[in-house]
Amino acid sequence: MTAPTGPPPPTGRTLVVGEALIDIVVGPDGRQEHVGGSPANVAAGLARLAHAVDVLTHIGTDERGNRITGHLAAAGVRLVPGSDGAAHTPTATAHLDADGVATYHFDLAWDLPAVDLRGAGHLHTGSIAATLEPGASQVLELVQAARRHATVSYDPNLRPSIMGEPHDVRSRVEELVGHTDVVKASDEDIQWLYAGTPVPEIARLWGRLGPSVVVITQGPGGALVVVPGAGEEILVPAAPAAVVDTVGAGDSFMAGLLSGLLDQGLVGDAAARERLRRAGLSGILPAVERALACAHWTIERAGAAAPTRSDLSG
Repeated sequence: MTAPTGPPPPTGRTLVVGEALIDIVVGPDGRQEHVGGSPANVAAGLARLAHAVDVLTHIGTDERGNRITGHLAAAGVRLVPGSDGAAHTPTATAHLDADGVATYHFDLAWDLPAVDLRGAGHLHTGSIAATLEPGASQVLELVQAARRHATVSYDPNLRPSIMGEPHDVRSRVEELVGHTDVVKASDEDIQWLYAGTPVPEIARLWGRLGPSVVVITQGPGGALVVVPGAGEEILVPAAPAAVVDTVGAGDSFMAGLLSGLLDQGLVGDAAARERLRRAGLSGILPAVERALACAHWTIERAGAAAPTRSDLSG
């Protein structure tokens, strides 16, 4: 897979909107705690890949909240003022099976402080933040407002244990898909949301709703990439990996995908939207290769670890 070289070109900052929490991982080796939350993981992953990132979230000022703040700062992520107004910091407990695959239980509330979107060239959101009220409606409003001057990406990262039944969230997911430029989901997301419908069929459906790129990850099977404007699609294989656990792998993939697109100038401001629409499959594939490389690096390590550019070059 192609490793990134050199610093990214100047763009507006990326604003990541969504939950930050503490992942409590319970597995064969006991109990461990890591900073997590899908959007926060994406923010940290982007920052570790040398991109300018702010995160808008909802954490407390307790010990766990301070850990999150310190972790994000160490990665180079700026916390948007007002993001530490929660009564307590949320948690997600991941129980690992014998194959290292995680199932989750969440303890969180989600609300959203006001934010100034000026200076944000790209907005990324997803997961619980885009589904759980009252914050989900605020996220949708932010996405709609951001599109006037920024590109937008979305990862549903669906969590059945907290989101209810598929019919409860399907319309919101599709509404957000229609407002975004880049959509990434997992085949598990698709199977839960559209039981029995083939993954490629849903990827094409989403492509007709508005995004320029739809990527569906399929674990060790790689990633299905659909470029609706060009009528192109391809299944990009994943390299074999020595899996430690899958925690954070999808978030690392998302960070790598956005990193590659930012480097190519295909997201990052309003003008990039048209460049992305014209890019075609050949223009998108380098970013997908970086995404797969990031996910590969993550699953060979415990927790939601994310690589730097030098890690990918090694």
